[in-house]
Amino acid sequence: MNTFSDTKIGVIGLGYVGLPLTLAFSKKFLTYGYDLDKKRIKDLNKGIDSTYEVSNSELKVSSAILTEKIDELKNCNVYIVTVPTPIDISKQPDLRPLMSASRDVGKILSKGDIVVFESTVYPGATEEVCVPILESNSRLKFNEDFFCGYSPERINPGDKKHRIDNIIKVTSGSNDYAAKIVNNLYLQIIKAGTHLAPSIKVAEAAKVIENTQRDLNVALMNELSIIFSKLNISTKDVLLAANTKWNFLEFYPGLVGGHCIGVDPYYLTHKAKMLGYHPEVILSGRRVNDYMSKHVSNICLREVIKRKKTKKTLNALIMGLTFKENCPDIRNTKIIDIYQDFIGVGISTDIFDPVANHTEVKKEYGVDLLLEIKSDFYDIIIIAVAHDVFLKLGFNAIKSFGVTDSIIFDIKSIFPNQNETLTL
Repeated sequence: MNTFSDTKIGVIGLGYVGLPLTLAFSKKFLTYGYDLDKKRIKDLNKGIDSTYEVSNSELKVSSAILTEKIDELKNCNVYIVTVPTPIDISKQPDLRPLMSASRDVGKILSKGDIVVFESTVYPGATEEVCVPILESNSRLKFNEDFFCGYSPERINPGDKKHRIDNIIKVTSGSNDYAAKIVNNLYLQIIKAGTHLAPSIKVAEAAKVIENTQRDLNVALMNELSIIFSKLNISTKDVLLAANTKWNFLEFYPGLVGGHCIGVDPYYLTHKAKMLGYHPEVILSGRRVNDYMSKHVSNICLREVIKRKKTKKTLNALIMGLTFKENCPDIRNTKIIDIYQDFIGVGISTDIFDPVANHTEVKKEYGVDLLLEIKSDFYDIIIIAVAHDVFLKLGFNAIKSFGVTDSIIFDIKSIFPNQNETLTL
């Protein structure tokens, strides 16, 4: 396998991470992509990617073999696991998809194979959780009969600039032999190069702190915006002034959702607690960021009282539901919390998002997305996501959806020169 002449790769999980990885490797090696979702496989084989991470033309010309049958991967000798690692309702790591994938791989694992994990986990999870499952299901011995690696994904959904081949890839292996093979394997597709970490645990830790750091930076901006709103000064104006200093870090307040920044810190804090340490700063930042949707709701409701809107039924429009702009990903979106807050106080609320998948939204949140927006109807309009389609629509068109003296909250400040809007 050192020469890669006989390398056959099987990618487990074909979401935002696994699909681009599969297509990248298929340009160099015989590559299989596996996913439990039969509809997903059917769509991909037709050239349709609902995540928009790869184009239809890329799918159609790819040599990758995409299947929902794990047995079709049994002749592979490198397996790469890219399944989701979410949190449960108690904000604890939910490793069930990872454990299930490990069982599937274990059943088809052969002597000499390498299993690489890309899913975000807490430091130690690969060797403490996944390896025993692989051993149990394969009846092979770790680091003698098979080997492992960890190379954390760095996919940024919807980002067409930072792609898999131009982002430096962290790699690692369960011993020197595996580390060398894993690193050299990724060098075949990563133009930006790799960073070989000294251990799997170090690579796992590096991944989980990337998003923890960003979460804390955004939390600071969010807390500042709460303070400045009480001071009745513009957070945007304060940051514009502060950003003139050469070493001031450029972060902005906002809602923190999605599959990474709002989730990964809980993996690190979970492990810290297992070790007897209660992390204060990380969890404090999480509390601040989780509160921000309530902060937006409260500002709007205070403005309703201030403007003496006394209609029996108020109507609200939320523009955007996905966790980030121009991306259909609705996982852990905090915008749904605003919707629920409004519904909870009797405000009739619609959500309009032409980027989100209507079927997935209905399944996940029980909400029917609006197909067409009424004019001169809404008392509250929240521009929640900076979709290009909203920018093209323009502020005046959005304003026309509201009644006279409607409350317009531009969360992401996509229309920065409109003094009549509320912002964080």
